[in-house]
Amino acid sequence: MVLRGGTKHNARPTSDADTRQLPSRIAKLVHLAKIRDTELREQATRASKSCFLQLCEGLPNDGVAMRREYFVEAPDSLHETVGAVDLAAALGMMSSERAAAIQALAVRLKAMLWRLQR
Repeated sequence: MVLRGGTKHNARPTSDADTRQLPSRIAKLVHLAKIRDTELREQATRASKSCFLQLCEGLPNDGVAMRREYFVEAPDSLHETVGAVDLAAALGMMSSERAAAIQALAVRLKAMLWRLQR
């Protein structure tokens, strides 16, 4: 566990490894899902990678404004990932089991991202 920041205003406990692990797992599951619709596969893959990379850029920043910028953009990409996965599952372009696994991780990540924004 790492304590970010030096003042009580911007100090927050986070585990950078934990924060990176969830979006990495989501991106891997999206890749392994092999969504059969090209457009949805590309959208879900791009968005899941973007979520991971936004966190990778934001976590090492000590500046509150820069961290907030990345931590606002990461959930947007997460929502886009889940939307593409939901639609792919609804259209029968991927297994509903894989979609459910991605969604379960996304719910956990969303809560983590919400805490990072505070």
